[in-house]
Amino acid sequence: MGKLKIQNLKKSFDSTNIIDNLSLTVEDGEFVSILGPSGSGKSTLFHLIGGLYSPEEGRIVLDGKEINGKRGFISYMPQAPSLFPWRTVIDNVILGQELSGKPDKEKALQLIDRAGLKGFEQSFPHELSGGMKQRVAFIRALLSPQPLICLDEPFSALDEFTRLEMQKWLLSIWEEHPRSVLFVTHNIEEALFLSDRVIVLSHRPATIRSEFKVPFSRPRDESIVLSEEFLQWKKKLYGELQFKNGKH
Repeated sequence: MGKLKIQNLKKSFDSTNIIDNLSLTVEDGEFVSILGPSGSGKSTLFHLIGGLYSPEEGRIVLDGKEINGKRGFISYMPQAPSLFPWRTVIDNVILGQELSGKPDKEKALQLIDRAGLKGFEQSFPHELSGGMKQRVAFIRALLSPQPLICLDEPFSALDEFTRLEMQKWLLSIWEEHPRSVLFVTHNIEEALFLSDRVIVLSHRPATIRSEFKVPFSRPRDESIVLSEEFLQWKKKLYGELQFKNGKH
């Protein structure tokens, strides 16, 4: 399971309204991306879902259970890999499982191998490249027992080539081990390439202005990003973002 339902969410800080009357759903096993400009409340939304903040109004429901202000119900991957420097790759990967009391080193080793990190199991984070660290962080998120993974612009610090490689790798792993995913990005191409649906946020205070069902079938090949249909969708989303933020 992994169905997320957010109803009429509202959050403010110091009388500044950040999120207002925001409602969305993520179906079980669905990959949904949220697009919005910097400062539009995307990370605040993740902190609300993760229980770090509590909303003034609204409900956050995961698999039928309200989780407002409750931690430990989602697996969260921030922009930085956030690996513990004193733990090896294998020990970082199984951290979420350790916390739930059910470490599975065999499955962890299989995914490390699948990530192209065989031979680095006993390496420490400072010995890895940026892309390698992100793979470790995603495997940790995937192996954690929570039914929903929230990914907060995980590839934004990577160069363009590494970013595309990571997107392809993420899709291949997710298609083999499907989980519900809510993915925050400001990269239109990334959102289209990865997602089942794309949700567009308004400028702050954030509310959902529009959403689009992505028409490309799975599994996806990187060649679709060069297709005319992909380009037309990219233009449509770009126009939507510009319009929603008062530039038309």
